[in-house]
Amino acid sequence: MLAAFEGWNDAGEAASDALKFLSRHWDTERYASIDADEYYDFQFTRPTIRRTATGGHRIKWPTTRISRAEVPDSNLDVILVTGVEPSYKWRAYTAELIALAKELDVDCIVLAGALLADVPHSRPIPVSASCEEADLQNSLALEPSSYEGPIGIVGVVSEMAALADIPSISLWAAVPHYVGQAPSPKAQLALLNRIEELLQAPLDTHPVTEEAEAWERGVDELATEDPEVAAYVRQLEEAKDTAELPEASGESIAREFERYLKRRRRD
Repeated sequence: MLAAFEGWNDAGEAASDALKFLSRHWDTERYASIDADEYYDFQFTRPTIRRTATGGHRIKWPTTRISRAEVPDSNLDVILVTGVEPSYKWRAYTAELIALAKELDVDCIVLAGALLADVPHSRPIPVSASCEEADLQNSLALEPSSYEGPIGIVGVVSEMAALADIPSISLWAAVPHYVGQAPSPKAQLALLNRIEELLQAPLDTHPVTEEAEAWERGVDELATEDPEVAAYVRQLEEAKDTAELPEASGESIAREFERYLKRRRRD
């Protein structure tokens, strides 16, 4: 099961856009939905009205859509969950979602999210991956999450999945906070690349790659028009590049500290 929710968990709508891309790419079919009336405040998450092909009107209600697909050239069956973070009854909502996962024999849940962060738009978008299940940690070289603080529906689904003995993996793309408005195709692409790596299922992300390159060029142009923004971006780039130097790695720092202690003992 792959899940993403619009709202607090979805900076730049990168996560929900990534799953929308997968839904089109894998030609999914609608399987179920979660009743909107039970979980949404329509004054906060308002329905929208759309024109139909015949010239009429149709109201589109906020909801959670569940669809399924067979991933081409693999033995994977995937359930996609997309929708808006609910307003009410989070425990009941997640219990309904996890019950559906059990009914469909889901053996792993991958939760995609995006957050605003102090990262430069001109460098690869980092995607953190965490997991609490020991076997997955070992096989995929993942670490448990060390985060403490407020959470969105993604965190609640992860906790409820653990209680139901379904392992889950959380992916979080870091969206540059100074260009955090939607769309954020570079963050979307970073999430898709990580999902492709996890599932070992090739994705043709060429259209998103082109959008990400155009997005980066556009942000470059905007940054050059404002000296303060340009200086701030350079500062972020320098910090990012310095952090990735071999000398800045934890192992290098530990080795240098050991050398210092040995010299001190000799002295």
